[in-house]
Amino acid sequence: MVLVAGAVLVAFPRLLGDGSGETPPGAGQATLPTGVPSGADEAVVERVVDGDTVLVAVMGERERIRLIGVDTPETVKPDAPVDCFGPEASAFTTASLPAGSTVWLESDATQGDADRYDRLLRYVWSPDGTMLNERLVAEGYGREDTYDDPYRYRDRFVAAESAAERSGTGLWGACG
Repeated sequence: MVLVAGAVLVAFPRLLGDGSGETPPGAGQATLPTGVPSGADEAVVERVVDGDTVLVAVMGERERIRLIGVDTPETVKPDAPVDCFGPEASAFTTASLPAGSTVWLESDATQGDADRYDRLLRYVWSPDGTMLNERLVAEGYGREDTYDDPYRYRDRFVAAESAAERSGTGLWGACG
């Protein structure tokens, strides 16, 4: 046991701090990956509900996130059949956001904070700096969705949807 403790002290001295009780600058704060907007909140994925809804932990609080600007085919809507390409969209989101992974959430003042189901409305950014919302549209797992007011990335999403539809990508080629 003493050897293990000694090895931890030598190999990982930052785990124990310097004894001053102060947190070194930058400790406990992840650097934003390239491409992730400043001000985005770090979160940990708990699970994917469906293609456009995710359960995360943000600062110790469990939150349901509804992805802004994209609507994926339904898989869990009560009293409704599973839509064409719904399982594929859910599987893509699950593969993109494995449980325990870190993501960054970006709000958009044009959309309000939450929807009528109390899900936070957010863009979800991956560690590689890509936005899941846009990828779902671009890769044909969902359609661009403007609810009431245009959102920050709407032009990009509309262009991505148009390209996916033209090429028959994803649901555009699978669902008639």
